[in-house]
Amino acid sequence: MRAQFVLSEIGVGLRRNLTMTFAVVVSVALSLALFGGSLLMSDQVSTMKGYWYDKVNVSIFLCNKSDAESDPHCAKGAVTADQKKQILADLDKMSSVVQKVSYESSDQAYKHYKEQFGDSPLASSLTPDQMQESYRIKLKDPEKYQVIATAFDGREGVQSVQDQKGILDNLFGLLNGMNWAARAVMAMMLVVALMLIVNTVRVSAFSRRRETGIMRLVGASGFYIQAPFIMEAAVAGLIGGGVACGFLLVARYFIIDHGLALSEKLNLINFIGWDAVLTKLPLILATSLLMPALAAFFALRKYLKV
Repeated sequence: MRAQFVLSEIGVGLRRNLTMTFAVVVSVALSLALFGGSLLMSDQVSTMKGYWYDKVNVSIFLCNKSDAESDPHCAKGAVTADQKKQILADLDKMSSVVQKVSYESSDQAYKHYKEQFGDSPLASSLTPDQMQESYRIKLKDPEKYQVIATAFDGREGVQSVQDQKGILDNLFGLLNGMNWAARAVMAMMLVVALMLIVNTVRVSAFSRRRETGIMRLVGASGFYIQAPFIMEAAVAGLIGGGVACGFLLVARYFIIDHGLALSEKLNLINFIGWDAVLTKLPLILATSLLMPALAAFFALRKYLKV
């Protein structure tokens, strides 16, 4: 097969159906950009889980005098020194689950609250004695929260047992929901792209039916006749894949490196690196090449009899 003939036929086909080719490029680019974005979102959620789950604590909040007046869990009054000693002793016995225990006094809790919410109107009305003492527990396995909750929830002197992992799970659930929504949009765009590819190949085959008829008469093989149409679709898809890769690189550079990563409010988030983006590019390019080529191959079996 002469490469020059195939390349010339590809160029003719792309120019002859320029508007449809442009539509194929755009739809492939958008669908694969969403595909790559959803993969990166999954990586980001996994990175954040690994980073934050390693830092979450279980907090045992102890009753104070204010809780004794308003909270039914503290109906027997504020926590006593003996109760605190017993709680700490029981935590020491749970070494198979507990990695580290730290104590936070009401004064320390008040200081931390002022550092984080000093601008809040509520902060000016709080006093240190209204803040709760607590034990902050680092677990060896964050999934073992229920062991701590069962042992200490409802005990005298304990106002509540809170697991920070539950708060993070709600956040990660929201992020995963957004990721699946992006995948649904990506799937619809992919269907649109495949339909455009099939129609483009169909129109191209119809517009060149005279040339293909002559080629049949002179004994050209079926693959020789079909190759320009398949490669035409593959080239259009590859251009779209290149555009999608460009979208991801630009998004990583401007949105993360020069956007979110510079925000002081988000400096505790561990963002994915460039390696995560670069490893997705070959997959996107391979998909952009193979998907249109296969769609064109099956379309030609129906619309181009050889």
